[in-house]
Amino acid sequence: MAAEIRIKICGVRTPQDISVAAEAGAAYIGLVFVQKSPRFVTMDEAAALSLVPPAGVAKVGLFLDPDNARLDEVTTRVALDMIQLHGTESPERVKEVRDRYGLPVMKAVGIAEAADMDAVKTYSAVADQILVDAKPPKKGALPGGNGLPFDWNILAHHKYWTRPWMLSGGLTAQNVAEAIRLTGARQLDLSSGVESAPGVKSPDLIRAFCEAALADPPPLL
Repeated sequence: MAAEIRIKICGVRTPQDISVAAEAGAAYIGLVFVQKSPRFVTMDEAAALSLVPPAGVAKVGLFLDPDNARLDEVTTRVALDMIQLHGTESPERVKEVRDRYGLPVMKAVGIAEAADMDAVKTYSAVADQILVDAKPPKKGALPGGNGLPFDWNILAHHKYWTRPWMLSGGLTAQNVAEAIRLTGARQLDLSSGVESAPGVKSPDLIRAFCEAALADPPPLL
């Protein structure tokens, strides 16, 4: 029997976003605490949104190189189930965050070529999960949510995962079956792929992606 596919809809900003994602079968929702992102939510918004998901849907807070003061503030006021570090955090910093807050930590690793997979091994020693995403296209770009895929063939023969991991970067309802087939991913993360405009989630696109991703998965290579 094929392993369950788990979906994370990141960058939610309204109760409707969360309700639609949960009803469509998402296992995680992501709240973005990066101010330059069009998906940024304020502390008050995040606190309210964190109370919306039904039991069984994990609430992930996405941060970019946060200091302890920022994490103290958010984890005190927002009911998070996981911290996602999407910046240049060192392995030592990832471990520090994990130890300090007692929450699972997901570390994002940008991939553009096979050599980038070395970082996956390094961070797998300290993080609870790994998010494999496309590297940002240029300096100054957002660290994620750019809607850009990377060469999934890089992951095709990587058989030595030691942590649960998510595939991100340019996923859509149209390409998700191929992404699963090539990479073997059983967790999927997306944001812009279910938006009608930056930061504006489309209920129809969320439903279409979840339906496509949760269909009987194709056989692995």
